[in-house]
Amino acid sequence: MSKQTLVESVQKSLGKDVSKAHAEKAVNAVIENIKAIVKKSKSLQLIGFGTFKVVNRKARTGINPKTGAKIKIAASKSVRFSPGLAFKKAVK
Repeated sequence: MSKQTLVESVQKSLGKDVSKAHAEKAVNAVIENIKAIVKKSKSLQLIGFGTFKVVNRKARTGINPKTGAKIKIAASKSVRFSPGLAFKKAVK
């Protein structure tokens, strides 16, 4: 599913009196707020959906697939999503 498909789905869920532009603004607002909250507090838990959490990745050695040479990969931060129980059950 693409973001555009999600916007159309949200528009249908909200009813005919909501325009596609308003549905897109709502989707964008939710996404931007998730980013801001995770950046600020390092974790966001949505009960019934899941948890977004910042994790630290250690420095490690990797291999360049083209040359086969070993390279150092610096430590970094990433975001991990863990689905909640209700979400897991809905997907089954």
